[in-house]
Amino acid sequence: MAGVVRAIRRTLMSGTALVRGGLAVVASTVAARADTGELRAVEDLFNLTQQEIAALAIAAGVLGFSVLATILLMRTRLRATRVEARLRADVRALQSETDSLRALLFTEPQVVISWQAASLRPEISGDLALLLPQAAQQAPQRILAFGTWLAPEQALQMDHAVDALCTDGTSFTLHLTTSAGRAIEAIGRAIAGKAIVRIRELSGVRRELAETSLRYRDLHEETATLRAFAAALPWPVWSRRDDGTLLFANAAYAEATEAANVADAIERNLELLDSGDRQAMAKALIERAHFEARLPVVIGGQRRIFDVRALKVAGGSAGVAVDASEAATLAETLKRMAEAHRRTLDQLSSGVAVFDGQRRLAFHNDSYRRLWSLDQAFLDTQPDDSSVLDRLRATRKIPEPPDFRQWKAKLHEAYRAVEPAKDVWYLPDGRAISVVTTPNPEGGVTYLFDDVTESLKLARQFDGLIRVQRETLDNLTEAVAVFGSNGRAQLFNPAFARMWKLSPEAMNEHPHIETVETWCRPLFDEAATWRTIRDAITGIDNRKQVPLRLERKDGSVLDCMAMPLPDGATMLTFQDITDTVNVERALRERNEALETADQMKVDFVHHVSYELRSPLTTIIGFAHFLSDPTTGPLTVKQDEYLGYITSSTNALLAIINNILDLATIDAGAMTLNLGSVDIRAAIDSAAEGIQDRLARDHIRLEIDAAPGIGNFVADERRVVQVLYNLLANAVGFSPQDGVITISARRHNDSVSFTVSDAGPGIAPDVKDKVFDWFESHSNGSRHRGAGLGLSLVRSFVELHGGRVRVDSAVGKGTSVTCDFPIDQAAQRTAAE
Repeated sequence: MAGVVRAIRRTLMSGTALVRGGLAVVASTVAARADTGELRAVEDLFNLTQQEIAALAIAAGVLGFSVLATILLMRTRLRATRVEARLRADVRALQSETDSLRALLFTEPQVVISWQAASLRPEISGDLALLLPQAAQQAPQRILAFGTWLAPEQALQMDHAVDALCTDGTSFTLHLTTSAGRAIEAIGRAIAGKAIVRIRELSGVRRELAETSLRYRDLHEETATLRAFAAALPWPVWSRRDDGTLLFANAAYAEATEAANVADAIERNLELLDSGDRQAMAKALIERAHFEARLPVVIGGQRRIFDVRALKVAGGSAGVAVDASEAATLAETLKRMAEAHRRTLDQLSSGVAVFDGQRRLAFHNDSYRRLWSLDQAFLDTQPDDSSVLDRLRATRKIPEPPDFRQWKAKLHEAYRAVEPAKDVWYLPDGRAISVVTTPNPEGGVTYLFDDVTESLKLARQFDGLIRVQRETLDNLTEAVAVFGSNGRAQLFNPAFARMWKLSPEAMNEHPHIETVETWCRPLFDEAATWRTIRDAITGIDNRKQVPLRLERKDGSVLDCMAMPLPDGATMLTFQDITDTVNVERALRERNEALETADQMKVDFVHHVSYELRSPLTTIIGFAHFLSDPTTGPLTVKQDEYLGYITSSTNALLAIINNILDLATIDAGAMTLNLGSVDIRAAIDSAAEGIQDRLARDHIRLEIDAAPGIGNFVADERRVVQVLYNLLANAVGFSPQDGVITISARRHNDSVSFTVSDAGPGIAPDVKDKVFDWFESHSNGSRHRGAGLGLSLVRSFVELHGGRVRVDSAVGKGTSVTCDFPIDQAAQRTAAE
């Protein structure tokens, strides 16, 4: 129809042109001929003017044009009618063809989207129900929102493909799956300046073909990935055909077989395993279709261990060899370590039981068996955890809770725990068992049992002792404070706070010793003493007790002791000894006075003894002279009186000599004349001096000394003097007709002399005084001496480096023992 209209328009435009041209011609003709004679002839012939002739010419032209236009119009209309008929036939044919093509196009469900060139608005046709739900089909444009009917990844892929098609004309073919689960195919093409996307559902052979294509692509990608992965593995990987020829190998295989490269290994069909192992692998592949073994392989001259695994596959076999040398070494090390741990656990006093992931007993030590008195045969069956608990419950060896099932379930929560748990079981037999459950990394639980009955008892006792200690410290009159190794106060008693006038609240804040020193300086500010205390508390090396005495400004005197404790702390004790010091000062002054008086007495005795000795020697000399017959006869009375004089002066001289000896020893001026002393001869010499007294009092002397007792090093004169004084003392206290015994015993490093009598004995209150000067106690006997004999005995024995012992009981006699060292290393003096 459009073509007909265009033809009519061209015809009309040509007619108009003709009219315009005719009028112009007529006008030009008339004008051209107006001046000619022909025009005048016409004017004359028709009696017309020039204007009339012009008008007539115009009318004739218009009439001719009309006739001509009518003829042309009729011809044009006839031609247009024929064109229209032909065009209508073409339209009907095209419509029929279009309907046929549409019917053919939409024979199967599909959607077609097309974009005109430079147009952003698409034309959408087809079965929208293929992609959109019923409610969304009223808005076909929603089909372009690919995310509404595709998964996010596929929607993004479709979006990028459509953009590339519209922009660059890049064709694409995608196989997608809608959110409803339909398999579809999207094809994008650029045709005749249009971008067309055809979306259709895949079914039948096409669907199978698409799925096969996808599967092939996936398998191809997977094969390429696996091949690349196998080629990159650090372990030898290979595949072989049925005839045993090498089909594939990776670089590690080529290196292990010492090939130049993979192609060389395949071409030369190199083998990794030796013949025996290859035969074993081939046999296993035939019988079981798989092969697994740990085999030695020599690579580069080194023997290594590989875990070889091979599978029978279609067309041949494939295998891999994983280097297990390090794993084998670690496994062996782990095995030895586990065995060592088992031996160690067997030596523990704690009971240990390990249950595996199936809750069966995997290990136990002997302490575990003895702790629960379990039968070894029962434990060897590897019972499960519940069976062990049930047996212990039957024998009343575990706690007896009201709900045993719930208690056991709570205990078994350790199999699902990640952290160790600790509990204490109080058993019916009175024992307390500490139980630690530790989850094992590989599954299962390790139980650790310890009998803590004694520990808990000791803990209770310790708590009691701590309370007693706290109460004791709080009630001590002595001030006590404990400072830690960091110098801060950890403990103090009220007496400490009172003594130094400190606030208990401030001390409870654990102040540093320097702070405490600042608080105490008003009472005592001697810097050197405080520095010593600080060093004793905070020092690390040379920790020892530090005694101090503090005289404070208030006149009080304190004894301080810094005592290191085992835990690194230091205990300070302060004791107020003001009264004690005052008493001590008074006693010291009195003692000094007594010592002065005693020294005056000793000096007086020494002086008197020296002064008496000279005239006494003269008297003794004249007495001996008078008793000499050469001086003339004496009367009986004179002789009797002279005897009294002689015996008295001899006794007095002995006393004076003893006093002088004691004074010499006391002054440190006596020197021993050391030499070999015959023990038996010394006893005999001492006994000879008392024979007259023994005979007078009818006393018998018994000597108990072995004949071959031998000698020892000493001052013989002083030893005899010691023995004589002991015998004389024993004679004085022995009753008439009594017995005195003197014995000598030789030991490894000493010689002992013992003199025993049957006298009245020595009272306990007097026993400690018998060795003092001028101490004489008759104890009911007839003896009354000067009290110097035993004093001299002890002085001489101690001068030899020996000692004197007295054993006596009232009414049972007395034994005095003197121990002399056998060998004197050097000459001894009283000063020593």
